[in-house]
Amino acid sequence: MIHLVFTRLPGKMDRLQITRADGSTAEVDCPRQGMIPHDMVHHAVESVLHAPGFLRRVAAGEGLGFTEGASLEAEPVERLVDVMQADVWSSGGTGNIAEMRALYQLACEERGHPAAPVEAADILQIRAVMADLATRWNAVPLHGNLTLSLA
Repeated sequence: MIHLVFTRLPGKMDRLQITRADGSTAEVDCPRQGMIPHDMVHHAVESVLHAPGFLRRVAAGEGLGFTEGASLEAEPVERLVDVMQADVWSSGGTGNIAEMRALYQLACEERGHPAAPVEAADILQIRAVMADLATRWNAVPLHGNLTLSLA
């Protein structure tokens, strides 16, 4: 289990402190992606799919300096995070799910790795988690925190 403390900051970046199960911590700046910080999108995707992405890799002890492509297993999560962010930016989170799934498949093919199985119900659940996080995040004052966990 890891604990994630998001701090709302002025400007276009927020902050995330990750506390691993062993008590060690890592901090990273998080660009805002529409309604929530980028790494909250990771939280939504990784919690719904129970898949290894950025947060689970850091939880496993990787540093924040790893590069994309370092883990073929994590690449599908990265592509789905991209698609979910694009959905928020382009349609406010109401895009056509069949088109999103096709875009996800294409993004994975373009990067040369297989896509993880993602059903329409998964996308709907990720959207619901993102919407809940947006509601909670919008209630956080400047310099305030929102704490989440990821098992």
